[in-house]
Amino acid sequence: MASLPSHYTLPSGDRIPSVALGCWKASPGEVGLAVSAALKAGYRHIDGAYVYGNEEEVGKAIRKSGFRREELWLTSKLTNIFHAPEDVEAALDYSLGKLGTDYLDLYLIHWPIAFKKEGENVLDIELTANPYPTWKKLEEMVDKGKVRNIGISNFNIARIQNLTANPLKYQPAVNQVELSFWNPQPELLKWAKEHNLLLEAYSPLGSNNQVKETLSVPEVKTLAKELGITPAQVVISWAVQRGTVVLPKSVTPSRIQENLQVFKLPQGAFDKLEAAAAAHPPKRVVNPSERWELGFDLFDNDWPF
Repeated sequence: MASLPSHYTLPSGDRIPSVALGCWKASPGEVGLAVSAALKAGYRHIDGAYVYGNEEEVGKAIRKSGFRREELWLTSKLTNIFHAPEDVEAALDYSLGKLGTDYLDLYLIHWPIAFKKEGENVLDIELTANPYPTWKKLEEMVDKGKVRNIGISNFNIARIQNLTANPLKYQPAVNQVELSFWNPQPELLKWAKEHNLLLEAYSPLGSNNQVKETLSVPEVKTLAKELGITPAQVVISWAVQRGTVVLPKSVTPSRIQENLQVFKLPQGAFDKLEAAAAAHPPKRVVNPSERWELGFDLFDNDWPF
């Protein structure tokens, strides 16, 4: 079977691996073993975040692996309460310290929402409406050598345009978003390709309660049988073939290894799967708008400010 891209090239010239181990929802005591299994299986891209609360364990597993820093791609994310420019570098330094490295390959604004540090989910309207001051500070981190590439996460087209309307020194390298069979977001994918913005797909197999349903999709099962690969490999291969970086999360060594094996699907089969994904109403799983009591849906194009 033909192969798919193992890497994509970012505007900086850096090559980002097309399949990563996602560390979201990986529990303490599990995530280190998952990282160790992933690196042993051949992964070189580890995707984490401050808010996951497991970067120290990830860092220990990386150091124990014996891999040189330059062999690995490490991503972290700036959480909502640290968008104030004076807080950005300290937040970055915290993640660097936990991971045991002096630079990140990629640092993302985790959500297009800024909270004040005081109180619980108190919206900083000014920095939410205009993330440019936060972005300028991230650009400084690139110039300092603490970050090689910067990007965004969970931004829709309107939020991206709101940011890029400013005089950016560095354009966002990637946008990490929920992309799956149930939430394929073809319009965002098309727009991103037209604007040289690489998408990263988190929850590519669906959330915890969707994985079984995803792997039971008739088109997926049929294609897996025809090609002699697993249903999970069909879905992950489809995601890479769409031109996205894929971030499957697992703490099971056999599944971690399975998820790394991607294959180019026959064009007819790819088109059939793409059509099946677009044939049902999109079902987004990750949307903290109500939990954060925002009073609006952060994925809507129109915000109240």
